[in-house]
Amino acid sequence: MPRKKTAAARVSQSHSRIPRRPPELDAFVDRFLSTACDTSRRYILELLAEPNETDSSLPYERRSGEIAEELGLSSATASEHLRQLADLHLVTSRKEGKAVYYRLSNHTLVQAFQDLLRALDSHYQHQNQAN
Repeated sequence: MPRKKTAAARVSQSHSRIPRRPPELDAFVDRFLSTACDTSRRYILELLAEPNETDSSLPYERRSGEIAEELGLSSATASEHLRQLADLHLVTSRKEGKAVYYRLSNHTLVQAFQDLLRALDSHYQHQNQAN
């Protein structure tokens, strides 16, 4: 039985106007979306995207325990989510004593993701009002 072609393979063989990206970039985009679209990881990104109320020139950061508590996650679960976000270079960490602080490392990418979330929220609200 012949195997189905992936979307990337179909796009690369067609002569359409769809942009062709290197397979490594497509893999990164797929990994980013898979990672960032998990509800808990999305909430972590949104939490860390808040402005620093005490000094707007400093990045906003939170201790891993605070993140876990704020989102109702166990420390181990929050740590795993933070590790996955760090693997994509979306967050960075620093240690201070026994505490580990996390902050966003790619504000542009997270801002674009937040714009997408706002657009999806607006679309959802409009769709539900039409029904």
